[in-house]
Amino acid sequence: MSNLFRTKPLAVLLEELNGESRLQRILGPMALTSLGVGAIIGTGIFVLTGVAAHEKAGPALMLSFVMAGLACVFAALCYAEFASMVPVAGSAYTYAYATLGELAAWIIGWDLVLEYAVSSAAVAQGWSGYFQNFIGIFGWKIPAMFAGTPIEYVEGQGTVLSGSIINLPAVLITFIVTVILVKGIRESASFNTTMVVIKLAIVLFVIAVGSQYVDVKNWTPFAPYGYGGLFGGANPTGMLAGASIVFFAYIGFDAVSTHSEEAKNPQRDVPIAILTSLIVCTSLYIAVAAVLTGMVPYNLIDIHAPVSNAFLQRGITYAGFIVSLGAIAGITSVLLVTMLSQPRVLLAMARDGLLPQSFFGAIHEKFRTPYKSTILTGAFVAIVSGLVPLHFLAELTNIGTLFAFVVVCAAVIIMRRTHPDAARPFRAPLYPLIPILGIVFCLVLMLALGWHNWLRLFVWLGIGFVIYFCYGRKHSHLQSGK
Repeated sequence: MSNLFRTKPLAVLLEELNGESRLQRILGPMALTSLGVGAIIGTGIFVLTGVAAHEKAGPALMLSFVMAGLACVFAALCYAEFASMVPVAGSAYTYAYATLGELAAWIIGWDLVLEYAVSSAAVAQGWSGYFQNFIGIFGWKIPAMFAGTPIEYVEGQGTVLSGSIINLPAVLITFIVTVILVKGIRESASFNTTMVVIKLAIVLFVIAVGSQYVDVKNWTPFAPYGYGGLFGGANPTGMLAGASIVFFAYIGFDAVSTHSEEAKNPQRDVPIAILTSLIVCTSLYIAVAAVLTGMVPYNLIDIHAPVSNAFLQRGITYAGFIVSLGAIAGITSVLLVTMLSQPRVLLAMARDGLLPQSFFGAIHEKFRTPYKSTILTGAFVAIVSGLVPLHFLAELTNIGTLFAFVVVCAAVIIMRRTHPDAARPFRAPLYPLIPILGIVFCLVLMLALGWHNWLRLFVWLGIGFVIYFCYGRKHSHLQSGK
């Protein structure tokens, strides 16, 4: 049993950087920051703000973004410290392996599938919603049987049959993004940068134009559902419950750390990219939340396309077109970055023998990308996004990601004790306060999610345990001494 908690020496992790099958180091600070912003601004701000404002927090959504942002800032500082110490692929999985042991590393690696693959499916559905809203402006419409998932969540009714067979637009955009990702990281980063420029322009447009139509009366009552949300049963409400939902809007900053192996100067550039992208996006989120809840009474905010619909409700029809177009671009870049990150985590796990290396560790000779795991990720995302409702996917992603953040914050404390003299080009400030606050804030947001999300998390981890003990433990390089 002691072997389950054997850690992977830091020296071994650094030595692996000199091995074969390395990824190309071609990403500078701007490209990495762009990947961070590309992963963050998307479905969370363009879609889930509607659900959070309408059903969870009301105008207190502004504070929900602050609460979720603080949790992410504390976690981001811990991620930045690890990313500067261990600039290899794998993100939280690699950090856990070096501090908590193999079993914990497997749990986090399996948990990251929730963050990247499942969130990619949620993002693809968000893209589908805005795409259908956009073509609707021209009078076009996707046939009902191909416009949504077979089941959907309706407030007050629960899960009901929708009449659709599959969300075809979500499946198609997943296929297109998979092709781009197999092609190569340089092409992926260039495509992402273009999408980031477009969506930042749209977000600034929403703030600049929308602020002229804000009615402060719409901010009263400020917190119609209260400020709580902890232990709220299956469907908690309140500012904290809203924070646990809009937390999805922040998922992605940690994706920067999964690309440490492809950074030109990871010790410097990765921490800069993580913190810069998070600060920029948090500021924009709070501004958009203020504009959205100020333009439209919280109980009239549309839950499917809240931002574009707010302009339509105020009679600004041209803005609906612009926002829908920007949302499509923004959500596309999120999908690209999250699907880009998942194969890198699987690659790190395969290198350690916990997954079949011949498949998950395979690097394309020409494109230098983990093409097999990229294609598998694309197939998984396409199936899930076509069949599973967005509400289910978003909450499942949130609890999985918050769990990973808790482990990373705890790992910083452990690493400071076990490797006090290790080189740390970037150090989380105010130690140990920052990692402790990260753990506390993330646990609070986890407790603000309904009990059914905890049940889904335990079921998911249970499946992971079966895979680990049936395959991973027997083929582990650390266990066999390879």
